[in-house]
Amino acid sequence: MNFGVIGYGYWGPNIVRNLASLEDTQVLEIADVSPSARKRAHKAWPGIKIAANAADLISSTEIDAVAVVSPVWTHFDLAKAALENGKHVFVEKPFTSNAAQGEELINLADKKNLKIMVDHTFLFGSAVRKISDLLSEGTLGRLYYYDSTRVNLGLFQHDVNVLWDLAPHDLSIMDYLIKATPEAVVATGQNHLNGCEDVAFMTLYFPEKVIAHINVNWLSPVKVRTTLIGGEKRMLVWNDLEADEKIKVYDKGVKISSHEGVYELLVNYRSGDMWAPHLDQVEALHQELSYFVDCISKGHQPFNNGCAGLRVVKMLEAASESLSKKGSLVYL
Repeated sequence: MNFGVIGYGYWGPNIVRNLASLEDTQVLEIADVSPSARKRAHKAWPGIKIAANAADLISSTEIDAVAVVSPVWTHFDLAKAALENGKHVFVEKPFTSNAAQGEELINLADKKNLKIMVDHTFLFGSAVRKISDLLSEGTLGRLYYYDSTRVNLGLFQHDVNVLWDLAPHDLSIMDYLIKATPEAVVATGQNHLNGCEDVAFMTLYFPEKVIAHINVNWLSPVKVRTTLIGGEKRMLVWNDLEADEKIKVYDKGVKISSHEGVYELLVNYRSGDMWAPHLDQVEALHQELSYFVDCISKGHQPFNNGCAGLRVVKMLEAASESLSKKGSLVYL
């Protein structure tokens, strides 16, 4: 299967490297408007055609699929052109700049019987897969909350705020794990440097009293990638920066019983063992791209398809509306 890659900035080299390592898959062309990016690409991949304009890549009859690894404001036009030229499309997160664009791309792909996959890389990592298994097995019990902190110093974006840059990771993970659509969103934040919010907080209200919270920040002195998931039976901590024991499951919880009247509540705390499940050492992006090629070859619909990307975009749109209204509740 032959690929073309549009964009060779921060994430593009990883896409090219992993595609090139797949069996029976090759990258025929890389396009980037930046001369320095093209220079780096040519040095790393002298056997691949490097171009400044993506038009020839998109229209090439030799290319089967296109990876769009460019700024979000370019996603719609590039993905649409690729689909119109009969190419399957892999799109970096977030899928599109708004929901209307996402819906148009989904409809176009369906019409032409082509596949769209949105790059929600964490869904292919061993940590998220293990958490999904634990939830499915009922290890945590009924879900109470999802609380994520994703902060660091930079990388500053100029076309989107910190929510659109970092939150898609957590929103796609929540969408995969919780398997429910949030009913409402609240978001607050502030911009300090370039007009885009660089610190933001997002709260999502799901059915069955499940609540989720995301803290994203470009102005943190330290890098933190920690997620807490609380259930009725057990609680889980996922620290993605840990070399070992990324996931720790705590046999801790709270049980409340009532005696002789509603106001006499007895709170019982349960404290048990902690255990760290084994995680396979895999490169999530390699797994994801291999899965994409397999879906194209077998005609299967990826679970992280355009519809999954659209759900994330709708949550981001609701968060943007709430952000503009200083934290007003926005219903989905």
